[in-house]
Amino acid sequence: MHPNPTFRQTAAQEALSLARTRGFGLLALSAQGAPLLSHVPFLLSDDGTQARLHLVRSNPICRACAQPLAATLAVSGPDGYISPDWYGLDDQVPTWNYLAVHLTGTLHPLPIEDLEPMLADQSAAFEARLQPKPPWTMDKMTADTRTRFLRMILPFRLQIDDVQSTFKLNQNKPDAARHAAADSVQTGLGSDLAALARWMRTPPRQD
Repeated sequence: MHPNPTFRQTAAQEALSLARTRGFGLLALSAQGAPLLSHVPFLLSDDGTQARLHLVRSNPICRACAQPLAATLAVSGPDGYISPDWYGLDDQVPTWNYLAVHLTGTLHPLPIEDLEPMLADQSAAFEARLQPKPPWTMDKMTADTRTRFLRMILPFRLQIDDVQSTFKLNQNKPDAARHAAADSVQTGLGSDLAALARWMRTPPRQD
């Protein structure tokens, strides 16, 4: 997380809302040697205390997490390069704006019987965003495909103890300069720049 407290004061519920909407993140565990990392879709509970996810059985995290282990789920939002020329101010420097949420806690392996209901909930949540398309359901798989699919993956729950976030949106600049940068950011470099511009124009509420 960014060390400047200006970018670290977003309300926890706002940070959780971003993570819930995004639904995809980088799961990280400490291990001997380099950390273990895996990019995973997840479902965040309504109260923000747990995230349900699944991993392919061959994933090294599955082998490492035979018992509960400390873990962090890092969720990224929009990001983009900010040119100093966009502020309309003298003597500025380049920077990169971004939104990020870290959900830290304990990763628990779950009983295998939890897998199918979890997958059904996950697909239902994501399919609901594709309306008016009729939702895909697991009933559309043949019995053989369903059996192979379920044999390949394992269910987990991240029990969340701490929520940290960085919403770096030029809050340290005058409003006019921040809005001027937001007007230009969509011409630049980054990811989901239209969303980043919206966030820059209206930074989130703070705790």
